[in-house]
Amino acid sequence: MSMTTLQDRVAEVLGREVTAIRPLGGGCVGDVAKADLVDGGAVVVKIADPATGGLDTEGWMLRYLGERTRLPVPRVLHAEPGLLVMSWIDTRGSGSVTSVCQQEAAEMLADLHSITAPTYGLERDTMIGGLRQPNPQTPSWLDFFRDHRLRHMAAEAHAAGRLPAALRDRVDILAGRLDRWLTEPERPGLVHGDMWTGNVLCGPTGIAGFIDPAIYYADPEIELAFSTLFGTFGESFFRRYGEIRPLAPGFMEERRDLYNLYPLLVHVRLFGGSYVAAVDRTLDRFLG
Repeated sequence: MSMTTLQDRVAEVLGREVTAIRPLGGGCVGDVAKADLVDGGAVVVKIADPATGGLDTEGWMLRYLGERTRLPVPRVLHAEPGLLVMSWIDTRGSGSVTSVCQQEAAEMLADLHSITAPTYGLERDTMIGGLRQPNPQTPSWLDFFRDHRLRHMAAEAHAAGRLPAALRDRVDILAGRLDRWLTEPERPGLVHGDMWTGNVLCGPTGIAGFIDPAIYYADPEIELAFSTLFGTFGESFFRRYGEIRPLAPGFMEERRDLYNLYPLLVHVRLFGGSYVAAVDRTLDRFLG
C-alpha cells in the first residue's frame, strides 16, 4: 500500500483529515507509520498482510490491557487484520530505559502481575512477533509451559527449517522434566509477554507506555526472565520489583535461563542464526 493510499485509508477509518504520513522504524509485524492529523494530533498506523498480519489480535490485546489493567498502552482507534490505528505516545527528550524508568516499570509490572485468573493461558490465542501463541486455558503452569510454549515453538521452529530435529527432540526431553526445576506458582499472573527494550517507551519523566503485547496468564517469572534476555531491565528494576513482589531463591541462578528458552525458540523460528546456538547452550546446561 502506498503512503498516499494509506493516508486516505486512515482518514476514512478515523473520519478525520490526515495531513501527512511518514514511515517509522520497528514493526516485527508489518510496517509502521506516523500520521499527522489536521487538528495537530497524531496517530500510529501499522499495516500488514490481512491474511497473516493478525493486527486485529494486537488491537484486542491492547484493549484488554487498557480496559482491565493500569498498564499504560496505546489507545486503539481502529483494528482489523491488516490495519491497526493507535494513539501516538510522545517520548521526546528520552527514549532510553533510564533508572527512573526501570523503577517505574517495576511498579507497573508488579501491579500487572498481581492480576490473576483461574487458569494459565487466555480466553483466546494471541501473537508474539507475528507468530501464533496458543493459549488453551490450563490448570497447571508446568503443563502449559511444557506443551504450549516449549514444545509448540520448538515444533514451529523445526517446521520452518530453522531448528534441527536433534535440538527439537532435546527440547521435548527437557520439557518433560520441568518439575526438576520448576514448581507450580501460587496463582496465574497476567504478563505483557514481550518485554524487550523496543517495547518499553520511556519519556523525559518516566515510563510513557508499553507496546506490542503478547499477553496471557503465566508464572510472572517468565516475564522477568525475558526482560533480562536483551538487557531491558537491570538492578534498578529488580530491586524495586523485589520490594513489591519478592522473588523466590534460585530465579537468577537457574529458572531465568530455563524460562528464556521460550523467547529463544521464538527468535529461532523468526530468525534462526545465532539463536540456534543459544538454544543449544541452554539445553546443554539443563540436560548435560
